[in-house]
Amino acid sequence: MLLFDLYHKPLKLQFMNNAARKYLAGIGRKGGLKSRRTLSPEAARAMVKVREARRAYARFHAQCFWSYKKDLVISAADIPWVADQLMKHGNRQAWLVGAALCR
Repeated sequence: MLLFDLYHKPLKLQFMNNAARKYLAGIGRKGGLKSRRTLSPEAARAMVKVREARRAYARFHAQCFWSYKKDLVISAADIPWVADQLMKHGNRQAWLVGAALCR
């Protein structure tokens, strides 16, 4: 920390003029408006199910998915398979997670 203090050049803040400030505020506002997206409730639920299936695959990999790659990418189409494997080969916790994925 002492060396950093000795050799660090102090930052000098330069104030921009109003034209540059207005220009940057305008582009920032446009980017913020464009990046906002709305999801339908069905799409949001599907994203949550995929996230939960990926977590369950990683959590119960040694118990239920040992014969598959550890870094297998789980998609929405794989959710029924993950739930089936959890309920077929897992313990009670895995079965409960699989049942929750089926809802």
